[in-house]
Amino acid sequence: MPELPEVQSVVDALRGKIIPGCRISGAAVYWTKTIAEPDPADFCRTINGRTIRQINRRGKYILFDLSGGLTLMIHLRMTGRLNWEPREQLRNKHEHVVLGVGETHSLRFHDTRKFGRVWLTAAPEKILDRLGPEPLDETFTVERLSAMLQTTNRQIKPLLLDQHFLAGLGNIYVDEALWESMIHPQRTSRSLTVHEAGNLHRAIPHVLKKGLKNLGTSLGKGKSNFYLPGNRPGRNADALNVFRRTGRDCPRCSSTILRIVVAQRSSHICPDCQKKQP
Repeated sequence: MPELPEVQSVVDALRGKIIPGCRISGAAVYWTKTIAEPDPADFCRTINGRTIRQINRRGKYILFDLSGGLTLMIHLRMTGRLNWEPREQLRNKHEHVVLGVGETHSLRFHDTRKFGRVWLTAAPEKILDRLGPEPLDETFTVERLSAMLQTTNRQIKPLLLDQHFLAGLGNIYVDEALWESMIHPQRTSRSLTVHEAGNLHRAIPHVLKKGLKNLGTSLGKGKSNFYLPGNRPGRNADALNVFRRTGRDCPRCSSTILRIVVAQRSSHICPDCQKKQP
């Protein structure tokens, strides 16, 4: 699933293609369940003629600020991506929503597994206000994280994956941040020391910024893989330390990296660097 670095990289790529003030000139929906709100007919009718003012991100949501007080919200989920194609380009069978943008191009929501969702709403806060803080925001201080960790006693891996606790992290960057901070994913939040909380607070932005610098993580070359608009893969896979590196040497201590399951999620750890007991 695309995480914060992948989603932000998509936003940055679109900002380089879509000039604020571009007009949406038509919409077509080919898989109705992709549209979460409103119904597909209303979606096509309402979005037509709107101008795009800004493109932003909140958590894993891509946000298009449209004229008339509306927001187009896109969540890529597992296999979604946005294609930027000339109008005359034939539609791929996995492109489920197509928006004409300007005079020459179309923005197409491509999703092989059909889990992604699109909203057109005047009240995005109904969803966005439930999200946790942004881990790259200056208000996300070590004091704030330490206080958050003490509000519950859940295992740290599923807690960091919870978008209501912290927005934007997924399996890749949680595994990388826990390795970076030398914390076992099954440790409970209240068991972390002040020093460990500080290490985690430094590790989370570090792995996210590395992912952003490398334009996200693409794993393999399958059709369901992450790609930027223009079908460009992210470069961060070669910079990962533990995620999907089962059986390889830990870059820090040379122990063998293991794959374990934590809260039904595949997790990758160094058994020597990340001790289960503090």
